[in-house]
Amino acid sequence: MSIPFSNTHYRIPQGFGNLLEGLTREILREQPDNIPAFAAAYFENLLEKREKTSFDPAEWGAKLDDRYYNKHTFKEQEQSEICEKETGKSGREETPVTVFEESTEEEREKEEHAALKIQAAFRGHVAREEVKKMKSEKEEKK
Repeated sequence: MSIPFSNTHYRIPQGFGNLLEGLTREILREQPDNIPAFAAAYFENLLEKREKTSFDPAEWGAKLDDRYYNKHTFKEQEQSEICEKETGKSGREETPVTVFEESTEEEREKEEHAALKIQAAFRGHVAREEVKKMKSEKEEKK
């Protein structure tokens, strides 16, 4: 017997959403004819990379999601790094870790303003290069 309107809510495992986002991105990029075969090959490749590099994208995605909701994962990493620096010992191989910190509204505005300046400078650079190219093409035609 089935229940047409069930009140059951399933919890999505941590990292699963990130795996599906990665698969979806690759499917949209590649546009394969056989999507199930492409997905199988994608996950097989992902497993091989995980075994070779011991980097698990699902675990990393779960940590990123955790960062946005309760920030526990990155706090634990930061605390363990401080302990390692104090003792000079590490129980694992050294890998670069990015620690995200909260910034105030004023800092965000400064960063956004700096980013706008950088973008404007780059756009100016691109425009000047285009003008130089157009001038050189004009001179060649003469």
